Amino acid sequence: MSDNFDPEWLQLREAFDAPARSVPLALMLAEALPARPRIIDLGAGSGALFRWLAPYIGRTQIWTLVDADGRLLERAFLDIADAAERVGWTVTLPKPEVMLIHTPVGPWRVEAQLADLAEAPGNLKLDQADAVVSSALCDLVSRPWLDRMAAALNIPFYAALNVNGREGFSPPHRDDRLVAHGFRKDQRRDKGFDGRALGPDAPREMARAFRAEGFRVVTAPSPWRIPATPPTMVETLADGHAEAARRSLPRILHPRIEAWRRHRELQAARGVLRAQVGHVDLLALPAAMAQTARTIN
Repeated sequence: MSDNFDPEWLQLREAFDAPARSVPLALMLAEALPARPRIIDLGAGSGALFRWLAPYIGRTQIWTLVDADGRLLERAFLDIADAAERVGWTVTLPKPEVMLIHTPVGPWRVEAQLADLAEAPGNLKLDQADAVVSSALCDLVSRPWLDRMAAALNIPFYAALNVNGREGFSPPHRDDRLVAHGFRKDQRRDKGFDGRALGPDAPREMARAFRAEGFRVVTAPSPWRIPATPPTMVETLADGHAEAARRSLPRILHPRIEAWRRHRELQAARGVLRAQVGHVDLLALPAAMAQTARTIN
């Protein structure tokens, strides 16, 4: 896996991830899990998915946070401990790589695994897990990676916040289509997962791969809606789109991309720039659990 993620970006996006994820889909996952579930979190980063999803599971649980970046795993332990202590829960460390959060509904055990996600599922302890979960990961992976994962699992697979290509900035700009085209090309470049990244095809490809293995697939929309104020997120998003477009489009187009970026930066500073980014949450349940699944609109 070659792409790394800035901890500050992960912190910024967490405030938008949390309200975007589908609560009904999370509750459906929780209902499908055993009394004391063991969960593998792929690409766990700073632990944002754990902080959001664990309360919906709402009982004793064991998490393994898997990431290729040891600094992010260290940050995850710090951020999880801070969040727990803010609500008055006790945190203990029985081992350096294990954290226990003592909650009113039972202990939550959190472990860290430093691993190259490109090698998954071969380097995961699937025989010791009741679900595999992820957030903002599966649009980075390739079709062969996804097919291997689907073939290896006989437990629920939950993937939140997968881009679907339905995004845009407002008010419109004449070069929106140019920047969006470059951004889309960049989304599909090889991100270190054994081939071309799925990008906005991820929701459709995940559904295909897991249905082919007999899973029941349920999806729900989870869009980001980025307001004009405060401007930090929408400006960061515009800068990221421009940088991706420059990386993927010919140099002759770079002045237009830079002019678009500067215009969006001024709009953000004036508090008039807004954005929406389409995502899809997906839950794949093995056939034995499929009766618990239902369609979410």
